[in-house]
Amino acid sequence: MKYISILRGINVSGQKKILMSDLKALYIDLGYENVVTYIQSGNVIFDSKEKKKFKLKNQIESSIKDKYKFHVPVEIRTKLEMSKIIKNCPFGSIDIIENTTKVLLTFLSAVPSKNNINEIQNYVKLPEKLVVTGKEAYLHCPNGYGKSKLSNNFLEKKLGVSATTRNWKSVLKLYELSTE
Repeated sequence: MKYISILRGINVSGQKKILMSDLKALYIDLGYENVVTYIQSGNVIFDSKEKKKFKLKNQIESSIKDKYKFHVPVEIRTKLEMSKIIKNCPFGSIDIIENTTKVLLTFLSAVPSKNNINEIQNYVKLPEKLVVTGKEAYLHCPNGYGKSKLSNNFLEKKLGVSATTRNWKSVLKLYELSTE
């Protein structure tokens, strides 16, 4: 089965450094096949016979911890899930191609509570938009993500789940790589 793993917080401001060639080798050592990395932020597409994503997540996180001596949260989605994520983007009226860095997807480790989802809407300031659906949070920041209060850390804190965020350009590329 084809999987896409998204690692949180590596190679950011010189912290938790992992070379992509080393990360690819780690995945191969775990027995995964057709391993492809995408940019330095920890995106890995791979094949595995394992059907349980939580087992893959635990195996990858444990292997990184053993090798690098720090914890890296990992989110995993299947190729089919990624396809649905893209199709379900709630920003149909926005030219996503023109705004590939202003539309973002936050991959959540679990479905947040309805109370937390409702509460976080109090922090969304127009023209920004935030839609939380299942284990994904879709974010549109027309003035740029760097100017938004809705950072990855803020979403984690307010939603009560761990998360990692990618811009829409990366989301589309990860899906494209999973179909090759």
